[in-house]
Amino acid sequence: MPGMLAAQFTALSLSQSPSPQSSLRLAIRPSLAARARFVAPRTAASAAAVSAKPAAVSSPLIEDRTVVRIGLPSKGRMAEQTLSLLKSCQLSVRQLNPRQYTADIPLIPNLEVWFQRPKDIVRKLQSGDLDLGVVGFDIVSEYGNGNEDLVVVHDALEFGHCRLSLAVPKEGIFENIHTMEDLLKMTEWTEERPLRVVTGFGYLGNKFLREKGFKHVRFLSADGALESYPPMGMADAIVDLVSSGTTLRENNLKEIDGGVVLESQATLVASRKSLHKRKGVLEVTHELLERLEAHLRATAELMVTANMRGNSAEEVAERVLSQTSIWGLQGPTVSPVYRRRDGKVDVEYYAINVVVPQKLLYKSIQQLRSVRLLLHSFFC
Repeated sequence: MPGMLAAQFTALSLSQSPSPQSSLRLAIRPSLAARARFVAPRTAASAAAVSAKPAAVSSPLIEDRTVVRIGLPSKGRMAEQTLSLLKSCQLSVRQLNPRQYTADIPLIPNLEVWFQRPKDIVRKLQSGDLDLGVVGFDIVSEYGNGNEDLVVVHDALEFGHCRLSLAVPKEGIFENIHTMEDLLKMTEWTEERPLRVVTGFGYLGNKFLREKGFKHVRFLSADGALESYPPMGMADAIVDLVSSGTTLRENNLKEIDGGVVLESQATLVASRKSLHKRKGVLEVTHELLERLEAHLRATAELMVTANMRGNSAEEVAERVLSQTSIWGLQGPTVSPVYRRRDGKVDVEYYAINVVVPQKLLYKSIQQLRSVRLLLHSFFC
């Protein structure tokens, strides 16, 4: 089962204090270093999840097509967020007619955009009609059915976060059921009276419950309003996508410990055959990855510029490097700040540039204050 896809940051504490005579002026802006720095996408866990069994039979690669095709969600919030992300990467999608399903990206002339339903994106990747696609990891895992031709080349596009989870009623026979182990031990489930689970994710739901040891389960297929099935007596549990959990609570349902099937967010997926055999796909994929990573890292990190009083650049660097939480990516950049005093040019302050995770910005400011660096001002 794939792990949480969201990026994680580790908070580091300060241990030493510089000279109390130090002073600091601070400026914060998106990190240019982060924009320029390409980091290989995190694919291992995701690729393993969509390659859990031998490849399903798929259509041979269509050789006569010369353009590269990417499938994007056609409707809803996922579609809007996909277009917004691409625009932020300077890859605006141009759709001349909103009723058409095709579009292009002017900066990548050999790339053809097709607007499709998410599940159809996965199916057409397998058939060879698409080469790339942006789709939720939940959809890749469900409709990919373990097909080894599907490759998750970027598993964390940082939108469309949700989880596929099992939920049961809060009351009745489930009142004291709080874990998957509790649910498994219930004596109500027999061959004649199996646990009835309604879901739109039959492949993942069935695989999950089998791995948990459930033997007597019957799945019901449905696409919407799953929360209504248990109150109507049509099902005992649901397996559905959950974001905040509000809809479950309002329908008197609850998640139970150990019941998360997988964590999901938007991913960039490719056909392995296309990557290896179709001309241009590898190059287009590389450009997309570079642009996506540059944007995502730039929005996740900030460049902090501070002016600190010191006797030399080495002294200031030593002071900063004594605090591991403000080392930056590889270390601080320290340079002299020249000013004129009494008709002479001298150096009293040094400019420090460090990159910090955006999520830890406020904590970094607190840590700077905690070591008695006197802040004259700071701005974003």
